[in-house]
Amino acid sequence: MAGKESTFLNMVLTLFLVTLAASAALGYIYEITKGPIAEAKLQKKINAISLVVPEFDNNPNAEMFKVPNGEGDSLEIYPASMSGQQVGYAVKTFTKKGFSGLIELMVGFNMEGKIHNISVLFHAETPGLGDKMTKKKSKWSDQYNGKDPASSNIKVKQDGGEIDAITASTISSRAYSDAVNRAYAAYSTINQ
Repeated sequence: MAGKESTFLNMVLTLFLVTLAASAALGYIYEITKGPIAEAKLQKKINAISLVVPEFDNNPNAEMFKVPNGEGDSLEIYPASMSGQQVGYAVKTFTKKGFSGLIELMVGFNMEGKIHNISVLFHAETPGLGDKMTKKKSKWSDQYNGKDPASSNIKVKQDGGEIDAITASTISSRAYSDAVNRAYAAYSTINQ
């Protein structure tokens, strides 16, 4: 049995067929997984909202609105209410000043403008150091709870603020405070 001669045309055709099959398989897998991935992201966001604001009975995700942050971007605001009475706001915020870049937080404010709680949505900080900003790793972020950014200096102590930095992770701590301050700036525009 004689094999096909290896010509340029045969190689291009083979490469085209392999690429077509791989891209079709990738597209099929994407279509299957995009729904569950979107649902998981939505559930993570809803869980973060419920962690950072006082108890509520509305659907903050359905009432979400955006506020420009003055940097060409906008932050998502999630109003929380109980029996029609506003109890707080969750603000999805971010900073790109982390040691490893992007940090996303959900910051909750009560109606007095005080920080109720904070949840980390995403970070790529160094394991064992900067990742101590998450509740699973330490209680470091609890020092923000109850602070009123209007009257508190939400910066690390090395920069003249009131926040103790994570040991050996001052950059991550500064970035976290930057994201919190960005959230408060958005909150203050809606609650004047």
